[in-house]
Amino acid sequence: MSGAAAAGGPDPLAIDPGRVERILCRFLVEEMTKVGFDRAVVGLSGGVDSALAAWLSARALGPERVLAVRMPYRASDPRSLADADLVVAATGVAARTIDISPQIDSYFDQVPTDDRRRRGNKMARERMAVLYDLSLVEGALVVGTSNKTELLLGYGTVFGDMAHALNPLGDLYKTQLYQLARHAGLPEPILAKAPSADLWSGQSDEEDLGFTYAVADRLLYQLVDERRTHEECVDLGFPPELVALVRERVRRNQFKRRLPIIAKLSRRTIDRDFRYPRDWGR
Repeated sequence: MSGAAAAGGPDPLAIDPGRVERILCRFLVEEMTKVGFDRAVVGLSGGVDSALAAWLSARALGPERVLAVRMPYRASDPRSLADADLVVAATGVAARTIDISPQIDSYFDQVPTDDRRRRGNKMARERMAVLYDLSLVEGALVVGTSNKTELLLGYGTVFGDMAHALNPLGDLYKTQLYQLARHAGLPEPILAKAPSADLWSGQSDEEDLGFTYAVADRLLYQLVDERRTHEECVDLGFPPELVALVRERVRRNQFKRRLPIIAKLSRRTIDRDFRYPRDWGR
């Protein structure tokens, strides 16, 4: 622990879950109605992030307006499906299960690889393709599940799990999500298990990253929210090599956090000069 919390002050990552719930539910309703939608599609993995996205969508729109989609691969942990079922039962949302094994296996039969990252990225993008197809069928928007920690560290797949129409969770660090999840009363198995994208057997987020979310969140808060320098973070007690690693990950993955860059030729280039004011409404 470091910073204000280490000195006995308030925890800078502590949230008021009830207030956060109200803000995020209002966000979902307002942003959907502005563009003429009132239904949501959520990819439900059985993890805390997607469980919260489904819960918030149900609270904001009503469970009858939310479709949760479970998309297992043949090597997925069966417990993930079971945990997703717990979320469906707890929230009352509609649910579908679509096995992505045939399309994944067909692709890699043509371009064989033992690279787990390639296979994991393909699965993430296939799942998002399914969600966007169903969003057309349902007349719904895809609700994102990436949290602030993942977005800053680039721990996600472009046009895969990082894709969405709107994201209620992207300004909450992973440890803050757990505070909101306990407030939501999400099933205990989801809160207790180690975070995992379940892209291959035994996969663990924190093992992939090389550090825990608890440590990463406190460091990211200092670097991003408090705008502290490398040296200041070291003075707060963070190991120099960890500060360097995290800062480099944030810098290197900036491209994942922005829309594709358009070369400027005209006076009103889209996304630079012409930014349609969405808050005008319909």
